[in-house]
Amino acid sequence: MKINTKKLAVVAVFASLYTIGVVFLAPISFGVYQVRLADAMLPLSMIFGVPGALGFSLGCIVSNVYGGLGIIDIVGGAAANLVACTLAWYIGGRERGRGFQRFLGSIVETGIVTLIVGGYLSLIFQVPVEFGLLGVLVGSTIAINVIGFPIEEVIRRSKIFRKYS
Repeated sequence: MKINTKKLAVVAVFASLYTIGVVFLAPISFGVYQVRLADAMLPLSMIFGVPGALGFSLGCIVSNVYGGLGIIDIVGGAAANLVACTLAWYIGGRERGRGFQRFLGSIVETGIVTLIVGGYLSLIFQVPVEFGLLGVLVGSTIAINVIGFPIEEVIRRSKIFRKYS
C-alpha cells in the first residue's frame, strides 16, 4: 500500500473518532457485557480499506489503554479490529462488494470481534467463555450490523464515497 496524505488522514480521523467514541461512552464500552458504539464505524473499512482498518486498530489501542484492562485488551482489541476490518474489506470492498457481500463482511466483523474479544474478556474477568462471547456478540451485533452497516450503505451512496474513491 502506497502511503499518501489522503490515506494518512483517513487513519488519523478514524483513530480519533474511534477513541472519542469509546472513551466518551466508557461505561458501556468496557466489561464482559459491552456495547461499543464506536464499532458502528467498523463497516466503513469496506469503503476506506486498509487505512480504515489501521485507523480503527490504532483507535482501539488508545481506547484500551484508557480502559485499563491491560496488555491483553490493548493488543487483542487492536488485533481483532485489524483482522475484522481487513477481512470485511476483502469480502465486501468497494470494487468487489454487492449488498449481500457487504452485509456478509459486517457479519464477519461481528464474528471476529466476538471470538477474539469475547474470548479474552472471559479470561480477564474470570467468567465462563460463553458469557464473554455472548456479552460481546450482543453488543457487536447492535453496533456493527444494526447501526454500522446501514451507515456504511448510506455513505457508500453519497458524494463522500465518490470523492474518496
